[in-house]
Amino acid sequence: MKISLEGKKALVGGSSGGIGKAIALQLASSGASVTLMARNEDKLRAVLASLSTSEGQSHQYLVVDFSDYEGYKKSISKYFESNSVDILVNNTQGPSAGNALEKNVEDYQDAFNLLFKTVVFTTELALSHMMNNRWGRVINVASISVKEPLSYLALSNSIRASLVTWAKSLATDVGDKQITVNSILTGYFDTERIAQLNAKKAEQLGISEDEVLADMKSKVPLKRIGDPKEYGYLAAFLASDNAAFITGTQIPIDGGLLKSL
Repeated sequence: MKISLEGKKALVGGSSGGIGKAIALQLASSGASVTLMARNEDKLRAVLASLSTSEGQSHQYLVVDFSDYEGYKKSISKYFESNSVDILVNNTQGPSAGNALEKNVEDYQDAFNLLFKTVVFTTELALSHMMNNRWGRVINVASISVKEPLSYLALSNSIRASLVTWAKSLATDVGDKQITVNSILTGYFDTERIAQLNAKKAEQLGISEDEVLADMKSKVPLKRIGDPKEYGYLAAFLASDNAAFITGTQIPIDGGLLKSL
């Protein structure tokens, strides 16, 4: 099966590294013109230089700070004044770790702005072109914690669950325009985010980061954590015509980690 995204334009959030970068690389490799979006301009430039480019493709980047909602609104609104996208990958950095007793209502508001409001606002801007064109893909990067909450990620558990249920509702509302909306439930992947979480957990437990990683791998049926490029393959498939009848789903990519159905 060949995945071709030739002639499609994609906007990929959080694409200066990790999962977002892997998705951007695969979309570009499949023929899409990609706009990278993140807060670190130096990293964005480096990723931009690594994107596959062939005839008809044109890549660019947009510097934004997802944690500054008002500033983000201005930046993304300006982008859509002169750009449209066929494929939208909603992905931001994660909120701070911590259990429910460590977080207050202001923390939840900040996480809501970061994980939910930025996504809804961006999607609203992107949908206009998709609806007129009667073709579109909205892919949300979420987490397995929406099904089985992780005690040390109270903010992410709560707000990402809201995001996934919103996406399910949106899929119904735009389905007749041939726009698909899907959420990917992320397991353990070899990213900077996982390394940071493992470092904090190691400090709390008084053990080494290698021990934390080994314990993490032991809980995954495949006995390893994911390679970000494997995530990119799934995202590219969902963005393609091959996945035209898949919408409103929450697809785990976790090596079998989830125990629930």
